[in-house]
Amino acid sequence: MSTLTTPAPDHTAAPLRIGPHTVVPPVVLAPMAGITNAPFRTLCREFSGGKGLFVSEMITTRALVERNEKTMQLIHFDASETPRSIQLYGVDPVTVGKAVRMIAEEDLADHIDLNFGCPVPKVTRKGGGSALPYKRNLLRAIVREAVTGAGDLPVTMKMRKGIDDDHLTYLDAGRIAVEEGVTAIALHGRTTAQHYGGTADWDAIARLKEHVPEIPVLGNGDIWSAEDALRMVRETGCDGVVVGRGCLGRPWLFADLVAAFEGRTDSFVRPTLREVADVMVRHATLLGEWIGDEARGVIDFRKHVAWYLKGFAVGSEMRKRLAITSSLEALRAGLDELDLDQPWPTGADGPRGRTSGNNRVVLPDGWLKDPYDCAGIGEDAELDTSGG
Repeated sequence: MSTLTTPAPDHTAAPLRIGPHTVVPPVVLAPMAGITNAPFRTLCREFSGGKGLFVSEMITTRALVERNEKTMQLIHFDASETPRSIQLYGVDPVTVGKAVRMIAEEDLADHIDLNFGCPVPKVTRKGGGSALPYKRNLLRAIVREAVTGAGDLPVTMKMRKGIDDDHLTYLDAGRIAVEEGVTAIALHGRTTAQHYGGTADWDAIARLKEHVPEIPVLGNGDIWSAEDALRMVRETGCDGVVVGRGCLGRPWLFADLVAAFEGRTDSFVRPTLREVADVMVRHATLLGEWIGDEARGVIDFRKHVAWYLKGFAVGSEMRKRLAITSSLEALRAGLDELDLDQPWPTGADGPRGRTSGNNRVVLPDGWLKDPYDCAGIGEDAELDTSGG
């Protein structure tokens, strides 16, 4: 792929330690439901040269313990993936503990991340995801069970600032994490109410780093380019970055991130549309191989089409056509009709993915009455399927 010469960065971060694992450079792929499956992780890892940490999409602890067929596929790792990282979602300490022990005893992963950051209503209405840290005692119980059950496996957690600006939890949650043996914390600088709207609060990441100097703090939110990642580390003092929406349709962003943190000035990827098209076909191919059905793989790939083509001169009818393909042949044929010599579009490195904000937060009845009382967690709070 083509590259663009850029000024040398003025900051390189120290190696990131996640238990026994050293992550160099300190770059982590954020878990994203329906996105960060094995095929997408493979693409990102290939562009990074195997450097960084790539986390699975969110796995529901109840579904894992019950060995749900779909969930067991989601936790499959390619032989080249190391360390193998699983993110778990759960609201019941006992179930979380069982899931973590299962992972440790059956050697299913090398690192466990706990999800306390998902803002999706179907998760928060059950008291899970980013709603859960408001209940301090419940948070402590879940983290304690996870760390205990994990044995030698490192446990990290990802969270948001809080439910809204009137119910911030990240400093209390950070202290609980340290006291219970969590290895590192990732903070998305938004509240649940913000979802993905507005601007991420990097100052909160800096405050958390000052508040819990004992363990690494990773920053997440509004990292759209390698320059953004370096700036976050420089401005907040965080120990590494977690990249989510910025790599949608741009798995080569991890090549840029590695180059930036290593101080190289001639390796930022600026692909032509022809090169992007080749990656699109490979992505769809990997999905088909992973699912075991070409058509289903291409159908699953459809949601990625708009992200890959962002900024390129592609007509609306062709975009629609590419987004309803169901075979690799049709996908390739449609792409071949485009002007594939188009250079990387100006401005295509900017925001992508969901941007909605200021949403009403859906919580269990009476959730905000007491930050310690755990009443309101019902038997159905553990989702029986994975994703968020």
